[in-house]
Amino acid sequence: MRWSLWLLALFGVAVAVALGLSLQVGTVTVFIAPYRLDMSLNLVMVSLLLVFLILYAVVRGLNNLFELPVQARRWRAQQRERSAQQALLNAMLLWMTGRFLRSRKAALQGLNQVDSLLSSGESPHQLSLALMRNLLHLLAAENAHALRDLSAREQHFQQALLQDSGQRVSQTLELRDAAYLSAARWALHDRDSQNAQQWLSQLPVGTARRTLALRLRLKADRLSQQHLPALDTARLLAKHGAFSAAAAASLVRGLAIASLDDCHDSGQLQTSWKLLQAEERAIPEVALHAAQCLLKVQGDPQIALQWLLPVWQALINSSDGLQVVSRQRMVQVLSSALHAVEPDSEWLARIEQARLVNPRSLELQYLSGMICLRHGLWGKAQQMLEMVAPRLPNGELQRQAWRALAELAENKGDTAQALACWKLSAKV
Repeated sequence: MRWSLWLLALFGVAVAVALGLSLQVGTVTVFIAPYRLDMSLNLVMVSLLLVFLILYAVVRGLNNLFELPVQARRWRAQQRERSAQQALLNAMLLWMTGRFLRSRKAALQGLNQVDSLLSSGESPHQLSLALMRNLLHLLAAENAHALRDLSAREQHFQQALLQDSGQRVSQTLELRDAAYLSAARWALHDRDSQNAQQWLSQLPVGTARRTLALRLRLKADRLSQQHLPALDTARLLAKHGAFSAAAAASLVRGLAIASLDDCHDSGQLQTSWKLLQAEERAIPEVALHAAQCLLKVQGDPQIALQWLLPVWQALINSSDGLQVVSRQRMVQVLSSALHAVEPDSEWLARIEQARLVNPRSLELQYLSGMICLRHGLWGKAQQMLEMVAPRLPNGELQRQAWRALAELAENKGDTAQALACWKLSAKV
């Protein structure tokens, strides 16, 4: 249908031209003495049109002829630009595949081509070439770092930081941030946490909160044994979804425990405990470790009991609330804390209630026997400990149970029973 319409239009134009040319509306007379030339107006107009077309074609042809050298230079510049771009792509591909020598060779080839184009000024894409040159220098520095050529790495890194005045501000900032992040990563590979933190501190606020920068900062803090700053960084990474839920929980738990290990007295330990978030203080491993450290540095056992109270609630609310190892450790730390304070009837009632709710729990029976011993309930303590001592799975708890029974026997004057209990304690 379309072709039919075009044919109809073409025939219409042909008919209109024929009708127009058939009308003799005037005559043009040219006097060239002694001659006279009479021509129709239609012929003059057609001739003028043909002359104009011929002159236009001649002028365009001459312009194209004179522009051939310029087009040739432009074509050569385009070919060199394409060659430089291909060298950049090859260098990136080889670097990603671990072929660092070939990648550096390709990057250096691209740098030679880009430098020649920038010095000649033949290419109209000066800004793109400047950006490509910085990227090639940064890529060459990456390969030099992988090849342990530190002098070449530093040289290419300094060249990558050089910016041309014509570059856009956004590109300049992004290139600078990329160079700083690479320098921080190199420092971490060299186990130089101080240098890595120095490069990271030069990043702007927005870039410093990116996931890549936070990961590098976390590594630097952990390498320098700065566990509290590392814990803050881990919280941000977990908030950004940089880790899975299980990995984030494990990382935060480990850093919280490490920050508590850095404390050397009761004051530092309490300060570090206050810096932890509520959900971190509720982690059983963290609370148990904090209480154990506090007891080790001769801190206030009442504070340790306060820290252990949420873990105790998790223990009595569900039999599966804690793992077996954590439950045994909880009983051991709680027993040590209760032994260091004056007899507390409130904790005695809590433990007795928990034992009645879970009568099959060996750990709760052991804890009940130990606190009864602390409160002077020797008969009940001996009954509980004699039932549970041979069956306790934890060696330390079993040893403490036999020791308590030996002390009870000595208090009663039963030397034979005390000796037997001491022997059983020594065999555990």
